[in-house]
Amino acid sequence: MKKKGEMEKVIKVKDKVNDGQDDDPWWWLVQEGIRPSFLCISLFALLVRVAVGLHPYSGAGTLPKFGDYEAQRHWMEITLNLPPKDWYRNSSVNDLSYWGLDYPPLTAYQSYVHGVFLKTFDPDSVALFTSRGYESYLGKLLMRWTVLSSDVLIFFPAVLYFVLVYRSMRFGMGQNRDVAWHIAMILLNPCLILIDHGHFQYNCISLGLTIAAIAAALSQKDLVASVLYCLALNHKQMSAYFAPAFSGYLLGKCLRKKNPLLEVTKLGLMVIGTFAVVWWPYLQSKDAALAVLSRLAPFERGIYEDYVANFWCTSSVLVKWKKLYSTQSLRIFSLAATLITCLPSMVQQILAPSSKGFLYALLNSSFSFYLFSFQVHEKSILLPLLPLTLLALEESRLILWLTHFAMFSMFPLLHRDKLVLAYMALYALFILVYFAPCGPGGRCHGTKTLNNTQKTKRSEDFITSITFHPLVMGFLGLCSLILHVIYLTMHPPNKYPFLFEAVIMLICFSQFVLFTFYFNSKQWMLSKHLTSKDQQKKLI
Repeated sequence: MKKKGEMEKVIKVKDKVNDGQDDDPWWWLVQEGIRPSFLCISLFALLVRVAVGLHPYSGAGTLPKFGDYEAQRHWMEITLNLPPKDWYRNSSVNDLSYWGLDYPPLTAYQSYVHGVFLKTFDPDSVALFTSRGYESYLGKLLMRWTVLSSDVLIFFPAVLYFVLVYRSMRFGMGQNRDVAWHIAMILLNPCLILIDHGHFQYNCISLGLTIAAIAAALSQKDLVASVLYCLALNHKQMSAYFAPAFSGYLLGKCLRKKNPLLEVTKLGLMVIGTFAVVWWPYLQSKDAALAVLSRLAPFERGIYEDYVANFWCTSSVLVKWKKLYSTQSLRIFSLAATLITCLPSMVQQILAPSSKGFLYALLNSSFSFYLFSFQVHEKSILLPLLPLTLLALEESRLILWLTHFAMFSMFPLLHRDKLVLAYMALYALFILVYFAPCGPGGRCHGTKTLNNTQKTKRSEDFITSITFHPLVMGFLGLCSLILHVIYLTMHPPNKYPFLFEAVIMLICFSQFVLFTFYFNSKQWMLSKHLTSKDQQKKLI
């Protein structure tokens, strides 16, 4: 009788498992573990990138300077045919007014490696002088392959590293299907795919290095994290958006160890050593180093370009910043505003460093830079979007909302690049994956609150009740849909040629500001949720 009862229990358990398998579309993907499921999602994400690469790119066939595609190709031409000392210097063989290098040395080295690859199969595509505006079929195919290979070699492994580390954290994931959903949210992020594989850039390298640095920091490999982050910073200076978060988190951990001075010294030496290796060709003379630095901070371009959903561009409708103030004054204003807004999250991590708080600090500091720093581009929204995708399981509702407005803020840019079809297809794919049955996205929209497992504080409830109320979200979603249609089918008044861009910018900016308030309050609430044991614990 006892054995018969045990057999009946086993049959019931199996029936429940089978029922779960029938209802859960993620089951077949995760049954073999995390790595096989990551491989499957990666292959699909790679195919999506290839499909987007079949669409036009920035400046295709547009004389005289074409666009970002030509800039990347030109950098390969310059680095391949000139010595490093001439890469950042204006000369008869390197006209800096024609897409001169304006990223740190690691980007230049990457351009050189890719240039060698292009020269092997299509020498004309990187020939000095004669290759300007080169757009052969083979050349475009090879250029697209360089971005794909960068994704496969850097971004994808970094995401796997992060997911494995994040899953082991106590605030991480429970079920394997949640892991698969999280991987899909990161690898199928439509904004990054559209910019890198449509518009044409290599953000996957700097963002991949940043993700790897975050994973290393979360797994207590602080020295490795500092090296990886320095590499990201030396690939694209916009990685400085994350500097306050990294500095606050690593410094806060050092101050809680037995010998803080020694720990800070070790981190400092790793940073100096990494910069010295990357910058070595330009440390031979003061003029060479200054030539590179002058290219990394193009203040002469003004405080903003085009229509970007940050404070300076949005408020310029009322305050003509460029006319009223000098470039020097605007530099001071933007620096002060950026520091004031990013310091709270940095201070919180110095006082109470935590793994979860670190991820929120990355989000808050990057939003501060996006909203208030000097010379922000539409594409810079990729930086605040990155930490939110890493926090997708914590903020499963907001990942959808921010992705929506991040894409919307870049719509005029992508429309100019003739990427509207890819834009709509990727957005639809993202929605399908997000709302997959039994996934966190579908589950969170079946609840009444953002997180029904915890009670939030009044300040947090106040922001979320207004900003993320279904009626507000529905209204803003409808407005953005109407604006999409208007932008595609109508022409603005002759008196206000950029009216549609200004309205899009205003709506997106308002949401980004509310996101900033919400995530800052969320980060500070974390300190109050820490147990006394966590607060007294030494980080070793």
